[in-house]
Amino acid sequence: MTPTPHEFAIGGVYLPPLLVAAFFGLFAAIVTGRLLNRYRLSRYFFYPPLVILSLTVIYTILIGTFVIGA
Repeated sequence: MTPTPHEFAIGGVYLPPLLVAAFFGLFAAIVTGRLLNRYRLSRYFFYPPLVILSLTVIYTILIGTFVIGA
């Protein structure tokens, strides 16, 4: 069993694992949003900014659970 990280040290600054997962989740949601806009799939959503927010939450939970293990 691997130990859960308590914090990440980046340049001497300690960051909680959930903040790192949220950063990667936001990045993944922005990339997904740009792909949806590029292929004109966002026109099928009623309110696309809410979809981006929802994707951010979903990606943050998935990254925090399966990649970081927070």
